[in-house]
Amino acid sequence: MPESPESLLNNGRQPWYHGVTWYHWLVVLIASCGWLFDCMDQRIFVLSREPAMRELLVAQEPALQELDHDAFGAMVNNWGSWATAMMIIGWATGGIIFGIMSDRLGRVKTMVVTLLIYSGFTGLSGISRTGYEFLAYRFLVGLGVGGMFGAATTLVAESVPSGFRALALGSLQALSATGNIIGSLLSTWIQPGKQDFMFGYAGWRIIFFVGILPAILVIPIVLVLREPERWREAKRKVQEGGDRKEHVGSIPDLFRHPVWRRNTLVGVALGLAGMAGLWGIGFFSPELISTALQGESQEVVDRVRGFATAGQDVGAFFGMMTFTFVAAFAGRKPAFFGAFILCLGVTIFVFNYLNSAMDAYWMLPMIGFTHLSVFGGYSIYFPELFPTRLRGTGVGFCYNTVRYLAAGFPPMLMYLNSTMIEHGIEEPFRKAATILSFIFALGLFALIWAPETKDQPLPE
Repeated sequence: MPESPESLLNNGRQPWYHGVTWYHWLVVLIASCGWLFDCMDQRIFVLSREPAMRELLVAQEPALQELDHDAFGAMVNNWGSWATAMMIIGWATGGIIFGIMSDRLGRVKTMVVTLLIYSGFTGLSGISRTGYEFLAYRFLVGLGVGGMFGAATTLVAESVPSGFRALALGSLQALSATGNIIGSLLSTWIQPGKQDFMFGYAGWRIIFFVGILPAILVIPIVLVLREPERWREAKRKVQEGGDRKEHVGSIPDLFRHPVWRRNTLVGVALGLAGMAGLWGIGFFSPELISTALQGESQEVVDRVRGFATAGQDVGAFFGMMTFTFVAAFAGRKPAFFGAFILCLGVTIFVFNYLNSAMDAYWMLPMIGFTHLSVFGGYSIYFPELFPTRLRGTGVGFCYNTVRYLAAGFPPMLMYLNSTMIEHGIEEPFRKAATILSFIFALGLFALIWAPETKDQPLPE
């Protein structure tokens, strides 16, 4: 329901914790876990795609074993980039489908469905027999991943008091780094590159089987959470036909009104800059480590990748928390501006100067801090751009639709890498990442039209 001027005035005088109850904390905790385990499954994939593709490509075409090391490695990376692209495309598709479902059927129901999809198909990825099957499972995982974020953030945004909203949403995104850390640390125990880890299965298969366990979270979601009153009221008004031109969960409605159209385009530009930078560059840090440690044993490479990416996730946690506090106290636009500037500078530095295991341990946290900081901004900012009847759809559209465009960046990275190899250019992978890093400038450009939402009520 709309917030009165009196309540807004009081909110300005009262501390952030005013009106926060145990139920509000439970909403934040359970929604955070839904997104946290989602991110754990993503990290399992990032660390397992290279050994998985090595095994699956040889299984479907044994003659590939006769290729020289560099040629086979380039083919593995190319297939890995397409597996990433398939997951991102599924992510975008799921974001649209489940964003609409969230507005029409409810936030809680959507969380249940998306949780079961992403955890179930993560587990099934472990039984892949060919590279094509693996790509299909990654697309299906992406459907669930894309739907969870929009449902979780809109549930929190509409359930907690306005003074607590930015901190609650920023914390939800920051806690997702814990899921990435869990995935990274799991890989130091269940090493993805180990051929016979358990019961005759390679490590990458076992760690994907572990990814099905988050499905247990369905129990507290169903038993504890309830649909926000804001959503119930908005749906009731539309059903009563107070304004027959308005619809719940309508993508065309995002573009009919000039304000929602501007906000949608701003959100898409901000989202593309961060998504393309993270999934097209930042999450290829394991491959960067492999490049830097060429000649070391697979066991050493797996160990360094596991601990270094865990450090990357610790940096991500502090990056998202820093963004949250800057956004809450200085404003959303200054926070985004600083974050995108840091993303550009740090990416160029790390991808050109990481040359050892020790470098990986202190440089990857910098990548995590900068690249993931803007994702803390998405969870805070996107729900504030749209009215209740379109909030799930709008958040899903801005956060996920851009992945159709971002999906081209992993193959683009490997295309640039392969092209530079053919032309005899030294350090091709590092130079390809440097070129793509300028996508972060798009986020700076979008801020020209971005509205400042600090201390503003949610649109109704």
